[in-house]
Amino acid sequence: MDFVDLEPEIPDSIQVSRDIVYKETDQRSLKLDIYKDEFLVEPAPVIIFIHGGSWTTGGKEDYLIYCLAYAQKGYVTASLSYRFSQEAIFPAAVEDIICGIRWIKAHASEYGIDSSKVALVGGSAGGHLAMLAAYTADESYFASGCDENAVSTAVQAIVNIYGPSDLTTDFAVAQGATPKFMGATYDVNPDIYKVASPITYITPDDPPTLTLHGTIDKIVPITQSDFLDKALITNDVIHEYHRLKGWSHTMDASVPVNEYAQKVMTRFFNEWLNGDD
Repeated sequence: MDFVDLEPEIPDSIQVSRDIVYKETDQRSLKLDIYKDEFLVEPAPVIIFIHGGSWTTGGKEDYLIYCLAYAQKGYVTASLSYRFSQEAIFPAAVEDIICGIRWIKAHASEYGIDSSKVALVGGSAGGHLAMLAAYTADESYFASGCDENAVSTAVQAIVNIYGPSDLTTDFAVAQGATPKFMGATYDVNPDIYKVASPITYITPDDPPTLTLHGTIDKIVPITQSDFLDKALITNDVIHEYHRLKGWSHTMDASVPVNEYAQKVMTRFFNEWLNGDD
């Protein structure tokens, strides 16, 4: 099987702003990277990527392949770091993502961004955080402690790549990463697991959502996306659900799935962010 190059060379035409501090925490400075085509003239939609890693590992460089691909398609792209479970338990990570969204919107004019056209993309734990931030946008569920608290966190589109949507299920509860993320076992504090589940917050006014998930995923079982699909249907939220038969977790590291993912994501962004091919 062929795999994508996760550390592609950055084209000369792509301007990169690295390690921009968007939030100071007691644990560390949280940073983001921004990518844009040097010939971009008009403000463009921004796609914000949130890496996975069981809420305990990973880095903002993990989605470089996507950041470059979509910067070359005429979008501004960004990738965020956030605090891990071993640094600060829930809701720290989602509060960080909310602050990142606010920072990017507040500084949109500096980076050629149209702040009215924002998409979140996350894989695995990053998909969970993307959904949680998007489905609770402009609500007071999570006190984010941002410098830009007056800025709206509403986004126009979400891409969830094999992210968990319901942390109250038996499988999610049994995963070692989940209680570490929550800071408590389900038996001790079941209510907080519901609070941390994106499907808790789905309402008819939520943004269009695209989900991709492999049918033999043993890390985040596809039932998590089945639950999400059902909740989105029940609430009449515009969405696409792609169940990829015979594929497992991190399936988009393979060339065929990555190409397929970019194809459907590009179509999705063109429709909901008014981007260019």
